[in-house]
Amino acid sequence: MAAVPAEEVAVEVVDLEKISLRELNQRLHNLAHAPGPSAWRVVNPDGAHAVACGIDVDVEVAIEGHVGYYCAGMNKRATVRVHGNAGPGVAENMMSGQVLVDGNASQSAGATGRGGLLVVRGDASARCGISMKGIDIVVGGSVGHLSAFMAQRGCLVVCGDAGEALGDSIYEARLYIRGEVAELGADCVEKEVRAEHREQLGGLLEAAGIDADPADFRRYGSARKLYNFTIDNAGAY
Repeated sequence: MAAVPAEEVAVEVVDLEKISLRELNQRLHNLAHAPGPSAWRVVNPDGAHAVACGIDVDVEVAIEGHVGYYCAGMNKRATVRVHGNAGPGVAENMMSGQVLVDGNASQSAGATGRGGLLVVRGDASARCGISMKGIDIVVGGSVGHLSAFMAQRGCLVVCGDAGEALGDSIYEARLYIRGEVAELGADCVEKEVRAEHREQLGGLLEAAGIDADPADFRRYGSARKLYNFTIDNAGAY
């Protein structure tokens, strides 16, 4: 069977000035149990919180405007695009799928994420990728302080600069930074960029739709000195 052209796919338009946010999210949740539209367009979000949270189905959701905190939180399988800025905790605890923010993101973007891809075209504020557990995050601009704090798995790619305490108490996540780093956090060190890392970075940049040369990035990760407490390292905790 031939694929249906994108322009012929029916799009479900939801106006948050006419229906409640609770109703929107419930309709999206219902897709996991009953067939429904595969493409959604949300208009007039007006900074609403928790838009398109907890989706567990292959669906595309375009949000036309700015959103508040926890947009696309706990996302699984869906592609959610914000045509605007996002408040704190966008894609928090994301499991899979993609979340794309065309503007800037506030603090804690991608916090505790376990999988999937988060793309922020602009800047991300403090604590981007805090406690990330497998999510990949690509930021087209810069990130604030304490980004990748206690990051366990996954990658954080920053095409701009990084603030203070980058990667503080990091575990095994990989950090790729193109710009300047204000300060490295405890147990975070610069590491060699090998061919495998350039290949991984190139794939992430391509997936994010960002034109940048992997050769311009530096890699940071854990020095592995804080895994177990020793009195010699007490001052670093």
